[in-house]
Amino acid sequence: MRTIVGNPAALANLKVALVHEWLTPKATGGSELVVQEILRSLDADLYALIDFESTNPASYLFGRSIGTTFLQNFPLARNGVQKYLPLLPLAIEQLDVRQYDIILSSSHAVAKGVLTGAHQLHVCYCHAPMRYAWDLTLDYLQSSQLGHGLPGGLTRYLLHRLRQWDVVSANRVDYFIANSQTTARRIWRCYRRPAEVIYPPVNIDRFPFQAQKQDFYLTVSRLVSYKKISLIVKAFNQLGRSLVVIGDGTELEPLRQIAQPNVKILGWQPNDVVDRYMAEATAFVYAAHEDFGIAPVEAQACGTPVIALGLGGTLETVRDIRHHPDNGTGVLFPTQTEAELMAAVQTFEQYRDRFNPEVLRDHALSFSADLFQQHYLSFIEQCYQNFHTDSRSPSNQKFLS
Repeated sequence: MRTIVGNPAALANLKVALVHEWLTPKATGGSELVVQEILRSLDADLYALIDFESTNPASYLFGRSIGTTFLQNFPLARNGVQKYLPLLPLAIEQLDVRQYDIILSSSHAVAKGVLTGAHQLHVCYCHAPMRYAWDLTLDYLQSSQLGHGLPGGLTRYLLHRLRQWDVVSANRVDYFIANSQTTARRIWRCYRRPAEVIYPPVNIDRFPFQAQKQDFYLTVSRLVSYKKISLIVKAFNQLGRSLVVIGDGTELEPLRQIAQPNVKILGWQPNDVVDRYMAEATAFVYAAHEDFGIAPVEAQACGTPVIALGLGGTLETVRDIRHHPDNGTGVLFPTQTEAELMAAVQTFEQYRDRFNPEVLRDHALSFSADLFQQHYLSFIEQCYQNFHTDSRSPSNQKFLS
């Protein structure tokens, strides 16, 4: 029998499975950090649609036995299975987890759709309802070649069917966890299910605290359209302030073409370089509308203030100094426009001397991995006890009262 490491006695000697979407060297976002922390907390068997990390010597999953689906052997699967989007629901339903007492899913697409039995507890940590099927559908259609003409009609139909499956599969989850209040509201809007909010873990110890800053602004991100890095670059082209952009993605070359001399596009950089820039930057700039957004918290861990879009997760992780003069951690701007971002940078420069790097670091500690582990394990224990003592259908409602 598998046992749960460091967990309450009520959960000892139970078999646990953890289901995630995909495990590849390019998948290094906040959801992967949640998976890593869960595996540090629990002795769980791991499953995914595809796995290219257990054969990656640089990965913490190297050599681990990981269950996968038929997509593992599909052409170009290593570069991501999003191209096989219509097959993802079918694939996740082929995973055989019948032998487990507890199923944990880490889901931003289809992981929550794994098939379970009535005797099995299923708790889903939801990073977001499938965004390209819900919030980002129109953006996805406009930016994709498959969103226009006859292929566009087929794509719209497939996304419609995907939304239907997404709602149906939500009923396979006994309890939802959301990574932010924003995500909890999206879960309610899409599935009409309440969710317990447990913020994802941030590796605070990785990021060096530095009180003295250099004279440049920084953004670190995947260079894809919804991250709005082009908006940041265009705004700084006009401001003339020094900006460093770190990241890789489809927009790398287009960004290099529009960047003025004051904007340096460094592309992908190793962690030690990212950490140094994060610690030395005047401020970290963030224009994406994210459900949580881990990068602004990482910047605050370095004592670096944040200039961010005031929507989504940043409303929960960044305190605007205009409203929190004694413990502010950044400046928020209301809409994704160059003018609003430029105004926010100018506002930041007016308040620049009022930021206390130590206050920023202390604020980041409230999102530490230790706190995540405590809250997550405690919630799983509550769910398990309730699941086996309450004769009614499981619900998160009692945890939200």
